[in-house]
Amino acid sequence: MREKLQIPYPVIVEGKYDRQRLECVMVGKILTTDGFGIFKKAELLGLFKKLSEKTPLILLTDSDGAGKLIRSYITSAIPKDKLIQLYIPRIEGKEKRKSEPSAEGTLGVEGMEQALLYELLSRFADPEAVLQKREETPLSKTDLYLDGLTGKEDSRARRDELAKKIGLPPGMTPDALLSALRILLTYEEYLALVGRNA
Repeated sequence: MREKLQIPYPVIVEGKYDRQRLECVMVGKILTTDGFGIFKKAELLGLFKKLSEKTPLILLTDSDGAGKLIRSYITSAIPKDKLIQLYIPRIEGKEKRKSEPSAEGTLGVEGMEQALLYELLSRFADPEAVLQKREETPLSKTDLYLDGLTGKEDSRARRDELAKKIGLPPGMTPDALLSALRILLTYEEYLALVGRNA
């Protein structure tokens, strides 16, 4: 089996099963739109916009009508030069976990062969970049808890305050904020923002 690809850019997919599929072929940050959730959650699109100021984003949605709608929505909000458009082929079939095929009868990202996904992503692989980024940002949920950003009565307000400081929208969940912080800040920058010594 081939070694997993080290991808330095965040990859946006539609859902958790797409993310699980990509995790079979790559190491790196994989973000989800929660399907059509992106249309209802301003913080998600806000996160993608902010991340695009720091790094290119790879967009990989399904090839059906829903995937095209989601792709179009994200594409309209992010500068063209910061979005890498990746497309899967339109293949008829049904995902193993589903009892029925999709409305259009085609496979999504989760139904793609690993070899195909590997091939799609391989040109963006850069082991040095990912390893360096991982070493710079050992930020974890424990840090968020220690700094009152989760687990306290005023944690939501604290997250909103921190998000505002770095130009992210309010209302972010702890997981969404953590994903953003890991990409946008070094660990030292995070500690300085929350006023904690390393």
